Amino acid sequence: IPVLQTNNGPSLIGFITIAAHLVKQAKKEELLGSTAEEKAVVQQWLEYRVTQVDGCSSKEDTRIILKDLNMYLEDKVYLAGNSFTLADILMYYGLHPIMADLTVQEKEEYLNVSRWFNHIQHYPGVRQHLSNVIFIKNRLYINAH
Repeated sequence: IPVLQTNNGPSLIGFITIAAHLVKQAKKEELLGSTAEEKAVVQQWLEYRVTQVDGCSSKEDTRIILKDLNMYLEDKVYLAGNSFTLADILMYYGLHPIMADLTVQEKEEYLNVSRWFNHIQHYPGVRQHLSNVIFIKNRLYINAH
């Protein structure tokens, strides 16, 4: 469990708590959501990251996460609707090793996740030290003949 020792207060414990604190310290509160509903959705995705993505231990767990996320992102640009938030950043970091290991066919299977992930990795300042995950621009079609 991560711990952050602050200069003027008690230690902060937990991934979500520390992330939210750092966002406030950076005066980027909009990353936590702008409406009550958006804030709740951001919190939901941060919890999902910790409980599901970080706990993912098998190929089947990975498949379920990608399938659920793919359905959720079908009509969304960002996880919390129309705004880029901390949920997008932290889910991107949690999913990076998974996405980097997918085959071209698997990336095609999870097209909405791939679209979202590619968009987030190109968002200014997000990718940092992580490798660029390559997505092909043209859809693949298998010749049935």
